[in-house]
Amino acid sequence: MLSNLLLVMGCCFFFGGINRVEQHFNVTVAQTASSLLAIAIASLIIPAAFEAWAANNGENAVEEVHVTQLSQGTAVLLLLVYAAYLIFQLRTHATMYNAPSPKGQKRRPAKVGAAGDAHKGLAQVGASISAVMGGANAQETPLREPEEEKEQPQLSLFVALLTLGISTAFVGICAEFMTDAIDPITKPCGPLPRTFVGLILLPIVGNAAEHATAITVAIKDKMDLAIGVAIGSSMQIALLVIPFVVILGWIMGTHNPDMNLAFDTFQIILLFVSVLLVNYLIQDGKSHWLEGILLLVLYLIISVAAWFYPESGVQHTCE
Repeated sequence: MLSNLLLVMGCCFFFGGINRVEQHFNVTVAQTASSLLAIAIASLIIPAAFEAWAANNGENAVEEVHVTQLSQGTAVLLLLVYAAYLIFQLRTHATMYNAPSPKGQKRRPAKVGAAGDAHKGLAQVGASISAVMGGANAQETPLREPEEEKEQPQLSLFVALLTLGISTAFVGICAEFMTDAIDPITKPCGPLPRTFVGLILLPIVGNAAEHATAITVAIKDKMDLAIGVAIGSSMQIALLVIPFVVILGWIMGTHNPDMNLAFDTFQIILLFVSVLLVNYLIQDGKSHWLEGILLLVLYLIISVAAWFYPESGVQHTCE
């Protein structure tokens, strides 16, 4: 979630806003995403606060049971919220999500001196000639930018589903190898802190293709798609993947106390400040390169904090 909210969106805002004054995206969609992210963060803060309160009051015996039950109930509600969001996006308000956003105006270099004056004079002469030859309607007719050609699907439905299934299988295999390679490179066996690898390194490596896609479409001024990739994947993790894992552990009868929504307090704070900054920046439905800088700077601050974050309660076996 951190890499999608801060790194990907920061790069989208920065690279997309370099050659444009500002870029636009659907305000209603952005506000809906902000509300869902707020619900997701609240669902993580409440179990963590409950666990901390129970520990401070000396109720460690019932703490794990109650935190697990609270997490299971919250996970069910989050799955219902995600289902309602899908109905809202795909059925009841599909036209709102498909509405195109206005294109951002490209930044043009200012021309000074004789060359700039000459171009300005030629423009005035051309306007005068057009008014004389074509009348007032020639000046009132607005110039229209050429419309973009609609992209046609290059794969049939069957081929697309087959490609998706094969890709998913290969991704699962690669994920297994990557997970097995974490211990040798993390402390004390390796040079990298475990928190840094989990929060920073793995999300970048695992979602490299998704990140590249979002930045590419942002450069082409397709900010609705870029926002959907960045924030949509974060909502999918917070409202679908994490609750589903908790429910899956409940169904399997797993008594692992870590199968709940009570995350580490440090991680909760990082997610809270990230969502807070993102909500502030996307509320107006516009973006520019400075907002991208703000997101990237916060991501770098979190990276430094994750590098120096002390590890506790983790047993390592170096071979």
